[in-house]
Amino acid sequence: YQKILSSIQKPVIGEAGKTGTWSPLKPIIDLKVCIPAKSGKFACFNCWLYCPEAVITRTIPPKIDLTYCKGCGICMEECPVDAITMVEMKK
Repeated sequence: YQKILSSIQKPVIGEAGKTGTWSPLKPIIDLKVCIPAKSGKFACFNCWLYCPEAVITRTIPPKIDLTYCKGCGICMEECPVDAITMVEMKK
């Protein structure tokens, strides 16, 4: 008999504090191109799925909490229709 131990990890928004200032680049979603926003259906959500900080909502339309977004750009890379662009935010 062998016991297998596993870790279940769940990202927590704000675990590292307000990290929205870590990068000047922030993701902006073009809702005219975004699959869920355009179709009104719960489809795609790759941005939500792959966001390591869990700051993207799984709603129609998806929203990004820029207070905690670190600006990594993974959401942009995973979007199949290029609806997300990284934009430099001015302070």
